[in-house]
Amino acid sequence: MYAVVKTGGKQYRVSKDDVLKVERLPGEAGDVITLDEILMLGNGGDVTVGAPTVDGAAVAAEILEQKRDKKIIVFKKRRRQNYRRKAGHRQHLTVLRVTEILTDGAKPKPAAKKKAAPKAAPKAEASGDDLKKLSGVGPVLETKLHDAGVTSFAQIAAWGPEDIEKFDELLNFKGRIEREGWVEQAKELAKGEKE
Repeated sequence: MYAVVKTGGKQYRVSKDDVLKVERLPGEAGDVITLDEILMLGNGGDVTVGAPTVDGAAVAAEILEQKRDKKIIVFKKRRRQNYRRKAGHRQHLTVLRVTEILTDGAKPKPAAKKKAAPKAAPKAEASGDDLKKLSGVGPVLETKLHDAGVTSFAQIAAWGPEDIEKFDELLNFKGRIEREGWVEQAKELAKGEKE
């Protein structure tokens, strides 16, 4: 079964599960919309032509995404008049998947709601040391250290040459640990927090 649908001033021949790009329609990804300007319905050799539309017919479609088309260049020129105008345009589009073709005034089935992925619990810091107190450590490096399991000054203060080399290579610090003197700083900060 197929239908000829009119939307955005254009006509499209659609069947079930077809994916098509039409001019922007209101809605968000996952919404089900109904296109009710059906100009023609066909089922094998049986064809129904509307005057101008087929009564009681509709096409239900799911919005896959809202996007913009490729840029086109609009260039106008009049020769010998020193007149040139250049403009770009990107058309707003809605990508649809046809879910069903409805006849006799039937209503579309509601969209099957996808279960949202469970949100990850925020990481709890083990000791709550603010690693940004070390020179050269900002929020990004602090996050890298936390991901590697380093959350306290005592851990950094206990590092030996092998640990420094391991974390330097693992987190791509390029010698920053020794250059900035993190181990000595961590020892001082760990003493200050114990007192």
